[in-house]
Amino acid sequence: MGFSADWLALREPADHAARDADLLRRAAAAAGPDPVILDLGCGTGSTVRAMSKFLPDHTRWYLVDHDPDLLEHAARSAGPKARIDQRELAELDGLPLDGVTLVTASALLDLMPKAWIDELAALLSVPFYAALSYDGAMSWEPALPGDEEATAAFNRHQCGDKGLGPALGPQAASSTASTLSKQGFAIHRAKSPWQLGAGEEALQVALVEGIAQAAGEAGFTQAEEWSQRRIWSARGSACVIGHDDILALPSQWTEEESRHGAD
Repeated sequence: MGFSADWLALREPADHAARDADLLRRAAAAAGPDPVILDLGCGTGSTVRAMSKFLPDHTRWYLVDHDPDLLEHAARSAGPKARIDQRELAELDGLPLDGVTLVTASALLDLMPKAWIDELAALLSVPFYAALSYDGAMSWEPALPGDEEATAAFNRHQCGDKGLGPALGPQAASSTASTLSKQGFAIHRAKSPWQLGAGEEALQVALVEGIAQAAGEAGFTQAEEWSQRRIWSARGSACVIGHDDILALPSQWTEEESRHGAD
């Protein structure tokens, strides 16, 4: 399970535009006045860049990823106080949680199995902010033959084993919210869809290619033909790819937030 720096760079503007602004601000506030943020699956540091405008300059980042090249990119964004932790994401034991005030993850939960979510939830005692979990919704304008079949097959593929066991796929945000709610966290959710149109042809083409490959592996026999039609029409098409953001606040933080008059 891994992603190239080129793909992450291509999708970053869409990710930043899609994140729910209110939850992003609240997540930054939840990190407290002296933030120490652990970012799981940090990639090239997109979460660092998205949150930094809401954080003080002395924020410290703990960056976790299995890819040393991506970690190097992320560390440059996080500054000299960043600490990197190269590990497979299956290895939750020994995460550097001491002193951490917020745990984050982006475009990650939908790739993980429920057992991994349960294990992570058992470790959490601080706020948790997870953005951009794919929710299974995909629509295109104009519609073309095969759109629904491609979406259904892609969603089946999303629930396949990404190396750690069957992934939660489109149910990731709901499952994570339910798990953390049972542990006493207050859950705040918002939609964060990609809304791609003119000027984002390169991202649309790369997206279609990835969807078609996954859909074909999941049994969509017309994946290549669908991909060709979609790529041909990319310059004049628009699409919406659904995501969910969640912010989970432990009870003690919720009480403090209430005392300070937060919504």
